[in-house]
Amino acid sequence: MTGGVIIVGAGHAGFQLAASLRQAGFSERIALINDEGHLPYQRPPLSKAYLKGTGGPETLMFRPEKFYQDNKIELITDRAHAIDRNARKVTLASGASLDYGHLAFATGARNRLLDIPNAKLDAVRYLRILDESEALRHLIAPGMRVVVIGAGFIGLEFAATARGKGLEVDVVELAPRVMARAVTAEISEFSQSRHSAAGIRIHLGVQVTAIEADGAKVTGVSLSNGTHIPADLVVVGVGVLPNVELAAEAGLPVASGIVVDEHLLTADHDISAIGDCALYTSKRFGGSLRLESVQNATDHARCVAARLTGKTEVYDGLPWFWSDQGPDKLQMAGLTTGYDRVVLRGDRAQGAFSAFCYRGDRLLGIESVNRAGDHMFGRRLLGAGGSIRPEQAADPGFDLKSALT
Repeated sequence: MTGGVIIVGAGHAGFQLAASLRQAGFSERIALINDEGHLPYQRPPLSKAYLKGTGGPETLMFRPEKFYQDNKIELITDRAHAIDRNARKVTLASGASLDYGHLAFATGARNRLLDIPNAKLDAVRYLRILDESEALRHLIAPGMRVVVIGAGFIGLEFAATARGKGLEVDVVELAPRVMARAVTAEISEFSQSRHSAAGIRIHLGVQVTAIEADGAKVTGVSLSNGTHIPADLVVVGVGVLPNVELAAEAGLPVASGIVVDEHLLTADHDISAIGDCALYTSKRFGGSLRLESVQNATDHARCVAARLTGKTEVYDGLPWFWSDQGPDKLQMAGLTTGYDRVVLRGDRAQGAFSAFCYRGDRLLGIESVNRAGDHMFGRRLLGAGGSIRPEQAADPGFDLKSALT
């Protein structure tokens, strides 16, 4: 290709695309548009290690500033305002404009906001970006009462961290079990028991209808079943919305993400979309997927970098995820949508087991708690399109490694 690459968004996908392009020998201009006032940084620690610790923002950065200087990657602290596809130009909020040979949307996603009374008070917080984590780190203190709305990964990670720091924690979830959209009932039940044993109170099948306040001060929340929970702080984790507006305004197809093909190209072949914002055509699973994970973001970026440096390939990455909740590490390999059978391996009572998820006799994915070996096995086996029979997964004497040969 000729012309520089402009990358809108400096999260995992945007950073990785810039770095991978230079690693592949791309010599033309690379500009990374970053609408946050920090060097590009890792997001997973924000609800866990960073919230617990005392280190500054520099501990999260992918690379120091010198890396960008040495690799001639322009970091532009601004916001992309509009795309002129005919002129191949990006206009920034500052009024400046950038010409592109290729444009990559790595715009990520944003928090889904509450729409209930008092939801905009100062003690109602979200947790997705560094500034939000930094603010919470200074807010939380032992003895404080916090209500977490949402029992997904972020909500439970924050709840475990807050409880570990001595806060009183209640978690409210509309679904009938924790992490219901992401994991099997077996993993949900185990996770709930671990959080409850740590002193976290979990309220399922109910929703927060209002945030109670005394003037500007949060005092608690009201639930749909009539319950009132006292609180000094409310932390919201009710999902995200992909940032598709800039692409839509440029006339590109969007749905539950920016629509791209199996090469991660939009309808305009001068524009790609990667990471959390991309709704991509999946050869591996059929249909379209939009995934929110570090693996998806970084693998998307590497695929596009390869294409832009002459090695066109279909994106076919195996999804994998993780969540650290208190002392437990939950790891997932594959996608388990449509499973009809779960086989457990390991010792649930000892807090180390895996759920092998099947449709018929075909392995779809593995969810592991404190069983890193099972997770790595799943990534290798499923990545190669392999499977093992349910009775093999259930047999503690079966050597998983033998299935990889």
